[in-house]
Formats: sequence, structure tokens, C-alpha cells
Amino acid sequence: MLWKKNGKPAAAPKGSDLSAYIDEASEIEGKYTFAGTVMLNGKFTGEIFSNDTLIIGDKGVVNATVRAGVVLVNGEVTGNILASERVELRGTARVFGDVEAPVIVVEEGVLFEGHCRMTKSRPDQPAVVTPQRDLSIVSLKR
Repeated sequence: MLWKKNGKPAAAPKGSDLSAYIDEASEIEGKYTFAGTVMLNGKFTGEIFSNDTLIIGDKGVVNATVRAGVVLVNGEVTGNILASERVELRGTARVFGDVEAPVIVVEEGVLFEGHCRMTKSRPDQPAVVTPQRDLSIVSLKR
């Protein structure tokens, strides 16, 4: 179930509401940026960036860093998920990585191995525009 900003449930997207559908016979590697609602049921490796909605279907297998407005997971994700609005991990979801969003829903039956961080909502700032720089290397002055 999707949620509108006023907190009331919105209807799940119909086939015609999808901007793109990546089926289970597809295998993609690289950086994927989109607008609208995308349903991913195939295999994806790389990075996904959007300010809109990503739905990872039951058969979706994602090995990527995911940054989007809303992320709905029914399949498998290996990598971190950052959403500016909400993340939903649904019954058949398997997530191996950290999840960060203002609203996080984890249904019964989900396999989740990682850290969960709930952030404050920032409606005036898009959370996803450019990838962040690598902070694993820090220069030290003596």
C-alpha cells in the first residue's frame, strides 16, 4: 500500500501508472536514474537514484545502493536503502544492508539484516540528487 503525504493510504499503482517495468527475464548492471514509479522484478547491480517510487517485486534481486523517495521491497536487496519519504519491507522481502527513512515499515516474515535509522522528514529538500562522496578515507593533519 502506498501513502500520500497527508497520511492516508493511496491505491497501489496500476500497470498504467508505472513509468517502467523491468521483468524477471532482465538483468541490468550500472547506474539507473528515473522519474515516476518503477517496478523491478529482474536482477539489478549498481546504483539506483530517484526522487520518486521504486517497487522491488517478489522476484526482484537488487545488489545496489538505493536512493529514492519511496522504496517498497518484496524481493531481495543487498545494499543500503535511503528514502526521503518511506521504506516498506513487505512479507517476502530479504534485505541485507542498512535502511534509512523518516517512515520505515517492516512486516512480519521479512528477513532484515542491517541497521535501521529513522530520520526527520525534509519535504523542502530532495534527499536524492547526487551520490555522496566516499567518506571511508579521511585525511589526517599532523
